[in-house]
Amino acid sequence: MKYTIQSLAIFCLLFSSFSCSEVAKEQPKQPNIIVILADDLGYGDIKAFNPESKIKTPHIDQLASEGMRFTDAHTPSAVCTPTRYGFMTGRYNWRSTLKSGVLTGNSTALIPDNRTTIASMLKRQGYHTAFIGKWHLGWNWATVDGDSLTADGWGPNDFENIDFAKPVKHTPNDLGFDYAYGHAGSLDMAPYVYVENGKVTAIPDTVTVNTGKYSWWREGPTSPDFNHEKVTPNFFERSIAYIQEQAKEEKPFFLYLALPSPHTPILPPAEWQGKSGVAPFGDFMMMIDDYVGQLNAAIKNAGIEENTLIIFTSDNGGSPAAGLDVMQAAGHFSSYIYRGHKADAYEGGHRVPFIAKWPAKIQAGTTRDHTICLTDVMATSAEITGYELKDNEGEDSFSLLGLFDADKQVEQFREATVHHSINGSFAIRQGDWKLIMAKGSGGWSAPKPNTPAEEGLPDVQLYNLASDPGETNNLQAENPEKVASLKALLSKYIKEGRSTPGAPQQNDKFEGEWKQIGFVE
Repeated sequence: MKYTIQSLAIFCLLFSSFSCSEVAKEQPKQPNIIVILADDLGYGDIKAFNPESKIKTPHIDQLASEGMRFTDAHTPSAVCTPTRYGFMTGRYNWRSTLKSGVLTGNSTALIPDNRTTIASMLKRQGYHTAFIGKWHLGWNWATVDGDSLTADGWGPNDFENIDFAKPVKHTPNDLGFDYAYGHAGSLDMAPYVYVENGKVTAIPDTVTVNTGKYSWWREGPTSPDFNHEKVTPNFFERSIAYIQEQAKEEKPFFLYLALPSPHTPILPPAEWQGKSGVAPFGDFMMMIDDYVGQLNAAIKNAGIEENTLIIFTSDNGGSPAAGLDVMQAAGHFSSYIYRGHKADAYEGGHRVPFIAKWPAKIQAGTTRDHTICLTDVMATSAEITGYELKDNEGEDSFSLLGLFDADKQVEQFREATVHHSINGSFAIRQGDWKLIMAKGSGGWSAPKPNTPAEEGLPDVQLYNLASDPGETNNLQAENPEKVASLKALLSKYIKEGRSTPGAPQQNDKFEGEWKQIGFVE
């Protein structure tokens, strides 16, 4: 028999021998949800995904053995900010006003406070919600003189108009997080301050800069409590403490742990230096792996492992700033067998490791080969908690819940997936076929955009990833029908404002020429 809330209340009144609290306890508790988002971690940097990896990652490998590996997982973009937007909203980043590139440490908020996010949705569903880490989606600093910051945030003097003593507006707290602690941009982007629930934890009192090959960060104001080397450990330690506290509560929790690492600056502490035998990046990754192990252990020790969903993934592929060439010379391939790296439309730019562990629902040691996207975490969380997404929510998000059952046959999960490079170039993937709407990488690997290397190349690239995962053989000339059908589907997704079933939506208003969609009729 199926009970509604109303019928349950009547039942309690009629049969007073049963207390309402006892009946309520019989209802299954919603799972805790923890998302660990690494930064610039390549598909091939985890042994569970790349057996030939030279970097030891035993704790992340253990997480994979305790849960499910998704071998064809993708970020919505090949760089930081847009991927975070897609994860938070379940909507492709290019539907926002950000058509290319990333934000900086003094950029204003990208997500309007009236848009549903994964945090605001879960908060409505009774969750305590927390963000800890790298935000990189903009927030509104208070200013000394004037209403806004005019500097773009890349220069050392671009922060002089920030009034760090005043509250920060349009923070993660305004987008659904009960608790928020982190810094504004990447760890190599000033200002170097922590903001906790809209307030700077310590006023900057110095200016720092690092010019090391891998440890570099840009010159900028720095707070006395901000030590670059200790930022990642700090975020993990705070997250573990949060888990331990929330485990005592009846209310389920959602934790978004957004790591600023292994992105530059690459800063392995002394006890980890030289451990990997590959490069400082490898040492740094081993430290991160150890902390993932500590976090996983904390969940087990708190007695909440069975009904806690942990997702571990990355915001894009590995970065050349980490010394990919040095690691390749040592036999380590951050992109595994895939072409390109961070920023690219090629697979190395956006194919990432993705692990989901939830003992109550996911069989240990299982694998799924379906194409998924980080935008899908929104719809997954909605279905888990019984929330029905409206037409203007999670427009590009498909629930993974059906895939979590390894015994369930799922023929088609999502119709197609759209990829996006740093310069705003599009690609679309359907089944084995991938169409790139650019002559080259659209990013940082060769052939780079607007260089002689692109001259004479076809306008588009078509690859069959089943037979050519390295994207070496452009089949566009031999398959004009496939090019036309994929182009038409991509155009449809762009024009209709969504890729999921539902009423067409408007993309955000954009003042300027959106050059990257010139192919749309």
